[in-house]
Order: sequence, then structure tokens, then C-alpha cells
Amino acid sequence: MSLTDRVRIREITTLSDNWYVLKKTVFDFQRRDGTWQTQSRETYDRGNGATILLYDPDRRTVILTRQFRFPAFASGWTELLIEAPAGLLDDASPEARIRAETEEETGYRVQEITKVFEAFMSPGSVTETIHFFIGRYTPTDRIAAGGGIAGEGEDIEVLEVTIEAAIEMIRSGAIRDAKTIMLLQHAALCVFTA
Repeated sequence: MSLTDRVRIREITTLSDNWYVLKKTVFDFQRRDGTWQTQSRETYDRGNGATILLYDPDRRTVILTRQFRFPAFASGWTELLIEAPAGLLDDASPEARIRAETEEETGYRVQEITKVFEAFMSPGSVTETIHFFIGRYTPTDRIAAGGGIAGEGEDIEVLEVTIEAAIEMIRSGAIRDAKTIMLLQHAALCVFTA
């Protein structure tokens, strides 16, 4: 029996459609023992996204960004957030969107990128799937200053650090963004192994 046979939607209510879409869904779920249970969940749909870690294996460096994130601030984080470049797909392919985001945020135009995996970031409440990429860069690939789009509220600082420094930033708690931690760990295990 497929999962779609075990879920019966009863009612969907849109709670907010202001920034993204927040819905409440009442559904019946068939448990493993065959009984049906009525449940209610709220889901936040902000669209799918993509993220990338730029790496230079010769210099053992990566490109990260630092910017203000209000939800992190509202949770008590009083520092700018250090992240891998990322953005929502906005009806573009994951590869096309991450190439554009990379230039907007970092000023780097990467030639070759590789998709490494996809992941749900908070599947208990958010519908978003993130497409994870890595891309090799050199200093000559920087064609602009980066910094994001001011009209969209972006004020992004570009950081170049060694992979060792980035991993230490995870250990110290300076990097707390899940997608960035995942990409840095992937790079440490699969890219910077020599």
C-alpha cells in the first residue's frame, strides 16, 4: 500500500497568504496497525530553494556570506548569520537559480557546478526542498562585488575562509545555518580529503 492510500484529506484552510502560504490541513492517517486517526497540521509553503558551496581545492578555501536574518534574531541570535549562498527557485530550474544567486550574493560566476543532494530542511512544518550544489571557483571568477539586491533588503558580506576555519566555526557555534553545515561537512568529507 502506498502512502497516498494512507492519507485522506478532509479540509484545507489558508491561514495566511501574506509573505508565503500558511495552511491548516485536517486529514485522516492510517496507522501501521490499520486504524485511522484524524490529525491536524499546519504547513508553511515558501517554495523550493537551492544552495551552493563555492570551493577552491588548491587554496583550501570556501566562499560564505554573512547577513541579517530576522527569524534567527527573533529566536535570540544576536549576530549576523553565516551561510552558503542560497535562494528560492522562483519558477527557475535549481541550477539556473543558484547560478544567478551566486552572482548576486557573492559576485562570483562559477563555470561548473555539481548537484550533490536534495533535502527537506524542516519537514515537520515547512514544505521546502533544498537542492544542494558545490562549485569550484578561482579568484579570477569574481566579476562583481556581490552583496545581494538592496531593493530586496539584502546587505550581504562575502567571506572567504579556509575549510579548516569553516569547520571550526561550526564547532564554535559561529555557523548555525543547517544548509551551510551540511555543505561544509560534505566538502570536508568529499572535496578536501587530500
